[in-house]
Amino acid sequence: MMVHQLAREGGTDVLAAVEAALTEAEVRAVSVADAPTVSAVDALRAARASGRRVAVVSNNSAECVLAYLPTQGLSDAVEVVVGRPALRPDLMKPSPHALLEAAAILGMAPDRTALVGDSVSDIEAARAGTARSIGYANKPGKTEALAVAGADAVIAGMGALARALTARPGGR
Repeated sequence: MMVHQLAREGGTDVLAAVEAALTEAEVRAVSVADAPTVSAVDALRAARASGRRVAVVSNNSAECVLAYLPTQGLSDAVEVVVGRPALRPDLMKPSPHALLEAAAILGMAPDRTALVGDSVSDIEAARAGTARSIGYANKPGKTEALAVAGADAVIAGMGALARALTARPGGR
């Protein structure tokens, strides 16, 4: 991603070549990708079953995410995928661009959405886009970093999110 950001300095042709190579590598990587995070599938399914709409916003290409979802049986769990904007690495998270685009596609006000993310840039994007944020502390030391970044809540496992979504259907 850093190379992608730096490619802007080479002009549009260099940026386009780097972006195309990155997207191709991401899509190829889907075939060797690990299974989803433990209980992440449960959380996605609980969100949908509870009447919530689900979007994936990613600094990866939308093509990569769209290739990954069916390999894990998750195509029906996600309504919208917004990947990094073409030729605009400046709009990747922590910019709220992808979150705002997903909210618009879903017809929702951003302040009625929540972003679940495992990085400080995810939390910063949520805050900048007026969304709620749930930090996923998937590694030691992340709990504090996500809290300091302003996460509305921090979880250590996706099972907790799945249980909370099941307990509160329809976002109530």
